Amino acid sequence: MAFDRPSADLLRIGCGSGFSGDRLDAPGPVVEALVAAGGPAALILEVLGERTLALAQRERLHRSEAGFEPALLDLLRPILARCAAHGIPIVTNAGAANPRGAARAVLGLARGLGLPELRVGVVEGDDIRGTDALADLDPWEGDAGAVLEPEKVIAANVYLGAAPIAAALRQGAQVVITGRCSDPALALGPMLAHFGWAADDWDRLAAGTMAGHLLECGAQVTGGYFADPGVKDVPGMATLGFPIAEIGADGGVLITKPAGSGGRVDRQTVTEQLLYELHDPAAYLTPDVVLDITGVAITEEAPDRVRLSGARGRPRPERLKATVSLPGGWLGEGEISYAGPNARARADLAGRTLLERLRLLGLEGQARLDLIGVVSVFDGDAGALREAEASSPPDLRLRLAFASESRAAAERAAREVLSLYCCGPAGGGGVRTRVTDRIRTLSFLVPRERLAPRVSLLSLEGEA
Repeated sequence: MAFDRPSADLLRIGCGSGFSGDRLDAPGPVVEALVAAGGPAALILEVLGERTLALAQRERLHRSEAGFEPALLDLLRPILARCAAHGIPIVTNAGAANPRGAARAVLGLARGLGLPELRVGVVEGDDIRGTDALADLDPWEGDAGAVLEPEKVIAANVYLGAAPIAAALRQGAQVVITGRCSDPALALGPMLAHFGWAADDWDRLAAGTMAGHLLECGAQVTGGYFADPGVKDVPGMATLGFPIAEIGADGGVLITKPAGSGGRVDRQTVTEQLLYELHDPAAYLTPDVVLDITGVAITEEAPDRVRLSGARGRPRPERLKATVSLPGGWLGEGEISYAGPNARARADLAGRTLLERLRLLGLEGQARLDLIGVVSVFDGDAGALREAEASSPPDLRLRLAFASESRAAAERAAREVLSLYCCGPAGGGGVRTRVTDRIRTLSFLVPRERLAPRVSLLSLEGEA
C-alpha cells in the first residue's frame, strides 16, 4: 500500500487513541478491521494535548531521554508487526517534547519484535525555544494582554500542519512521530500522501481536516464522551469501537467503527463531535486550511455508517498558534474524607481550620477549598456556592489547593491537611497529599515564514 505516489483508491484511516491515558487495547480491533477491509489504510494515535505537552516538557527537564508519551510502546507493541506486515503506516504525535527520543524507543521495540527494517519518520521544527521565531509575538486572543518573556521560557511549541507528515510517508516511513501538530493533521497527512491533493485545494483539505477532527478524540465520536444514561444511551461502553474514516479522492467522508464493537455511530454522535471545540463553525483555524462546516450535510447511510459532505475551505492562516510554557510556581494539595452523621458540619469546620492555620503560619500564596459532594466544579476560589448550599450529604471529601511561588510553603500547606487526622474534627480519614511544580501555558501567534519543519527517516541502520 504505497504512500509514495498519488492514488485514486479509497483510503481508510483508523484512530486507536484519542488522548494520553486512553485504553491501551483500543488500537487492536481497529487494526484488525483495517486489515479485514483490505486496501490502503493508515492508523493514527492521538495522545498529545497542551496539558500533556507541558508535562512532557517538565519530564525532559529532569531526564533528557524522556519527554515523549510514556505509554507509546505499550500502544505499539501489540500492533506494530501487524501494521508493518499489511502496509498500514502509524502516525502519532507521541513525540511530544522529544520526537527523536520516541523514534529511538520505537526502533528498540522493532528490534525486539524482529522488525529490523522498520523505518520511522521524525517530524521536528515545532520547538522554537531559543530561536528568532519567539521575537515580538502577538498573544492569541484567549491570552490577550499576555507578555512573552523569552528568558523565562521552558518550552515553546508551534502547531505544525500535515505537509511534513505527508513528506515522511512519501519517503517510506512506516511509523511517523511528531511533536506538536494540529490534531486533524495526523489524519490529513496520510490523505495528502495518498491522494496527492494540491496544497491549495481548499475544499478537499477542508474535508480531510473535518475527517481528522472527527477521528482525533477517539471514542468520543463512537459514543464514549457522548453517553448520558436515559438521555443519550450507548451500548457496550466497556468494548467501545474506535472510529474509522473512509475517505474518497473527492474528499467524501464516511465515519464507522469495527463490526461487533460497542458504542454507536449515528447522526447525533457525529454532530456532537463535529462541533466539539470549534470556536467558530464558519472559520475553524488549522495550519492547513480554514474549515467551514456550516454547510455540512450529515446522513446515516446504514447502522454505524454516517456520511458527511459539504465542507468548505479557505486559505490557511498566515500565523500559527504556539503554546509557550513558563514556570508556574508550586501547588500543594491535600484531601480528607468525612462521612456519617453531621459530616457536612465536620467538613466545614475542617476547612475553616485549614484556612486559619495557613493565616497563622503566614504562608504566602492562594488557597482554595472544595467540598466534593456538595459543590466544587462550578464554584469559584472564594467558595460562594459552597457557602450558599445547605445540603448535607452523608459522604464528603474536602480538598485544599494552595498555589505558591515557594515549594516550602506548598509543602507546608499540604501537610496541614495531614495534620487533621488528630488536630481536626472527628472522623476524618483517607488523607492524600501531593506537591507539584507547575508549568503555566500561554498561546502566541507565530508568522508562518519563521518556521522550518524538518523530516528525517530513522532505522536501525541509522538516519537516512
